[in-house]
Amino acid sequence: MAGRRLILFVVFLSMATVFARRGNSQATYTLKPTPKTVAWGYYDASAPPVLRVKSGDTVEIQTLITSSPKRLEDAGVPADQVEQSLRDITKEVTNKGPGGHILTGPIYVEDAVPGDVLEVRIVSVRLAIPYAYNGFGPGRGFLPEDYPYPKMKIIPLDEKRMVAKFAPGIEIPLHPFFGSMGVAPPETTGKFSSNPPWIHAGNLDNKDLVAGTTLYIPVHAAGALFEVGDGHAGQGNGEVDITAMETSLVGTFQFVVRKDMHLRWPRAETPTHFITMGLHEDLNEATKLAVREMIDYLMTEKHLSRDEAYMLSSVAADLSITELVDGNKGVHMAIPKAIFVGSGK
Repeated sequence: MAGRRLILFVVFLSMATVFARRGNSQATYTLKPTPKTVAWGYYDASAPPVLRVKSGDTVEIQTLITSSPKRLEDAGVPADQVEQSLRDITKEVTNKGPGGHILTGPIYVEDAVPGDVLEVRIVSVRLAIPYAYNGFGPGRGFLPEDYPYPKMKIIPLDEKRMVAKFAPGIEIPLHPFFGSMGVAPPETTGKFSSNPPWIHAGNLDNKDLVAGTTLYIPVHAAGALFEVGDGHAGQGNGEVDITAMETSLVGTFQFVVRKDMHLRWPRAETPTHFITMGLHEDLNEATKLAVREMIDYLMTEKHLSRDEAYMLSSVAADLSITELVDGNKGVHMAIPKAIFVGSGK
């Protein structure tokens, strides 16, 4: 009898542990970068998923700095501070390109189908290593004619004070975020470079997408196939020399499949603003896209007329250049939530 009670007690503890991890049928997972769990330089609807989750599940995802161990060591990073996972992936992954980012994933979200929207809640973001780098090279960046040579700078990060020590007398507040968060593009595009942002989101380089914000991405392939990487400790709008404060990060994300939303372009939401985006190789066209998306949002969600939406965009919303250096230019438009005070708005 005592043995039976012991068995029942063990079973009860096991069930309690599973419940604690899943809670309301929502599971929590951990995904680390290994040679088998990354996509180096691409988003692809035919890529096999490395993890399958359900809508509402949460995943803690570790990402890697976009660099090689040799470049980091040549720039002054001690060998023991170069992550072993970066060494393993650099050595073992041969299916690379056409872009340069090491992305963790893809993650298959069950029940996500083309036409849906994947709501990506960025629960938390933290540093994984005590340094970042910034660098440029010949033919790259916004001013390639002015800087026809390579340069790389290692920037120490003080996580306790949340500042980057750029140079003596210059400290930059840290605002860690993931430069690249996206889903697979339509299958007809094949292996799509991780460099330009597009309808699948990807390399948005939007510094507003920190912990506590939400990204909404149109789904183009079954399971969405979410990938994330290109960790930044901070960045200026425009990312003019082609890199930010590049680093490794750990982020916690909750994924929700939205059947009630239908978007053409990615959108985002912060605690204080709603953000629309325009992504195009021509900066004027990217700006027009961001404005038109804001007009669409105000008409659909705030029930304004087309004319009122255009007017409100002009008097209350702000345009910013997200990035200039990755093929498609990025522009986003932000409108404050605080202005919508009436019950009908």
